[in-house]
Amino acid sequence: MGSGLPKTTPMAPPLWQQLQACAQALQSVLQGRNHAQALAPIDTGLRPGAQALLFAVLRQWGRTLAIQNILVHRPPSAAANALLCTGLALLVDEAQAMYPSHTLVSQLVEAAKHDPATKAQASFINACLRRFLRERQACMTVTDSLPSAKWNLPDWWIQAIRKDHPQHWESVLQASHVPAPMVVRVNTRQTSREVLQAEWSAVGIESVQTGEQGLVLKRALPVHALPGFDQGQWSVQDAGAQLAAPLLLHGIQPQQGKALRVLDACAAPGGKTAHLLELSDAQVLALDWDGLRCQRMGENLRRLRLQAQVKVADAVDTASWHDGQAFDAILLDAPCTASGIVRRHPDIPWLRRASDLDSLAKQQKKLLEALWPLLRPGGRMLYCTCSLFEQEGNAQVKAFLAHNTQARLLAPSVQLIPGVSANRPEVLDNAFGEHDGFFYALLERRYDT
Repeated sequence: MGSGLPKTTPMAPPLWQQLQACAQALQSVLQGRNHAQALAPIDTGLRPGAQALLFAVLRQWGRTLAIQNILVHRPPSAAANALLCTGLALLVDEAQAMYPSHTLVSQLVEAAKHDPATKAQASFINACLRRFLRERQACMTVTDSLPSAKWNLPDWWIQAIRKDHPQHWESVLQASHVPAPMVVRVNTRQTSREVLQAEWSAVGIESVQTGEQGLVLKRALPVHALPGFDQGQWSVQDAGAQLAAPLLLHGIQPQQGKALRVLDACAAPGGKTAHLLELSDAQVLALDWDGLRCQRMGENLRRLRLQAQVKVADAVDTASWHDGQAFDAILLDAPCTASGIVRRHPDIPWLRRASDLDSLAKQQKKLLEALWPLLRPGGRMLYCTCSLFEQEGNAQVKAFLAHNTQARLLAPSVQLIPGVSANRPEVLDNAFGEHDGFFYALLERRYDT
């Protein structure tokens, strides 16, 4: 018999603790770590709140730097500066404010007082934040003239997007700051999309269909709060990324009497590897240079009840891992700037440099040249990046085709832009325009003539 007492739920940590954790993570990002690395040392109870705050701060980072430059002539210590900038970023946009301004200021001062590294500068932080609130309109007007403040992106990034997308550049930049929804891919070897969607709906989890196997959740939830995850019925994967496996597999046939041999180069974290296996009975070799990421990929495949050969290897160094047998299909998800997934990773623009474009393009070229000879005549390679930059997409493929007479483009290459529906017959139409930024080019190796 029950006690009759109401059930208790864990109390959320005080806001000042979440702000303190956010500032610590921000300090790590400013030192060159990505958001996942920056958040990893934070206590698990604080991490969700700290991440939400950190993402909100990074989405206002260009404006924050400009305002900080107006208010502060001599920046305080790194710890105090991170806490001050956290506050400025969260106070900038009144319409999207997560908390009332007076609450934020008092809790930021509280956070400063609780940390020996910032305690002496609590009054300074308080004075700066209150000055900003008094002079907000003037600060906004002055910084509106700075592209990096207006768009909250580095100047070189803005220029590159404007050059590569002259018709859509403003919408591309705006979309970068709109938080992306949670999208999942249903494992049709375990269940159907309709069955899973109905099961979720029955317990109040609403979603809409996208693509062939995707569901877009109306409200993001932790994976273990969604039925079917531990049973391998679905995986988290953006709708744009869900196009890779069907594009590569559609219409391709294995050699007579043999299973389809597929190479997934640069495979981690393994979402596309799993999708290839869900859609086919192919023998898949998945490569990645990072041993830990390969281990996690193996664990995820086991959760989905799928099997692939997973190897820790540098895809360019083919002599170290290739057995001499040609592949029917190769998926080359090449390392890139990741400029197409900024809405999910707002730290990316601030961790990249303009020079990264050239260095990554050289790496992509090496991968194309190293892997192409491993494809059998009549075989296909899907070159893809989660990038919006021309240098990593069309320009890369055009240069490759110009120097490889055995290669031909099977269909027009596709540049998916966040918020803009793909209207091309070779890509499954996404009526919601709900996808990250991806580039796809499907290449076929001609038979010798």
